[in-house]
Amino acid sequence: MANDLTMKAVLLQKDSAGHGRAVVQEVPRPEAGYGELVVEMKACGLCGTDIEKIRGEYTASMPVLGHEAVGVITSVGRGVAGFREGDRVFPHHHISCGSCYYCRKGNETMCAEFRRSNLDPGGFAEFFRVPMSNVSAGGVLRLPRGLGFELGALTEPVGCCIRGIDKTGVGRKDSVLVAGAGPVGMMHSLILNWMGAKVMVSDVSEPRLRFAEEAGVGNVIDARKSDVPRQAKELTGGRGPDLVIVASGSPKAVVQALGAVRKGGKVLLFGAPFRGSVLDYDISEAFNSELAILTSYGTTEKETRRALKLLGSGEIDFAPLITHRFPLADFDDAVEASMSGAAMKVLITP
Repeated sequence: MANDLTMKAVLLQKDSAGHGRAVVQEVPRPEAGYGELVVEMKACGLCGTDIEKIRGEYTASMPVLGHEAVGVITSVGRGVAGFREGDRVFPHHHISCGSCYYCRKGNETMCAEFRRSNLDPGGFAEFFRVPMSNVSAGGVLRLPRGLGFELGALTEPVGCCIRGIDKTGVGRKDSVLVAGAGPVGMMHSLILNWMGAKVMVSDVSEPRLRFAEEAGVGNVIDARKSDVPRQAKELTGGRGPDLVIVASGSPKAVVQALGAVRKGGKVLLFGAPFRGSVLDYDISEAFNSELAILTSYGTTEKETRRALKLLGSGEIDFAPLITHRFPLADFDDAVEASMSGAAMKVLITP
């Protein structure tokens, strides 16, 4: 920590071509204005979208780095009720207005306000400010007693998985292929396995395939050596899985998912595609097979509450997903570890 007036934070800098780099800088320490909170960060997960923002490949929201943060409230602004200094919290970075057309239709993540709100200057900072809109709308949740900061930092991604799974209507004993054995792919797999679904996982990364095997969530398909659609169908009596969750932004994984899912089945696009992604796919195949193609972006406070409850219950062991930890000062090393494929979930600490 620099001093009482400044702090260290990871900020995104971009050149004229849109290429970015993350820089650890000393910046003014935020203050809590009316209705706001200041939180001391204790852990913040590194998400694939953070890396895409650095590369200039992610355009879904403002270029703020770090949104899987948890910490301790150090300052409570005037007008804030229900929170006090010392509270251990998860503050969601996005919040919807709750009253617009999209919110009334249950599409809260499509609300215009949802992507405008964010943590300041971001979750990768020694301290960050939570805006009044996020506080007043219920976006700040207390961590359950006994839940540590590391597992608490999984609240946002687990919430995203819960929201996506809810959209599919998947049931017990349904067959599911999760295309992508990265952090969110494994979160999906663990949740689905806990729900009683029959899970298959595919990937091209040797470390991630090995991790999936050791996790024991279901059948593991090496996409480097196997025809994924063919093997998925062999494992389901020739039909194909009832649901395929694409936990990757790869267009090839999307095409494989469409080729693997059974007739009348569902494909959930969960991984964020990079800008300019195009599919080489005959859409008549989806029509003739009555495929349902769904997408899921983000999460809301409804799912993050459920995620915190699930994490706090210990019914699913998410702890092995956290494989690497780096201090703020070593943020570049954290990004490198995440991109290498050798890491599963990477956490940043002060």
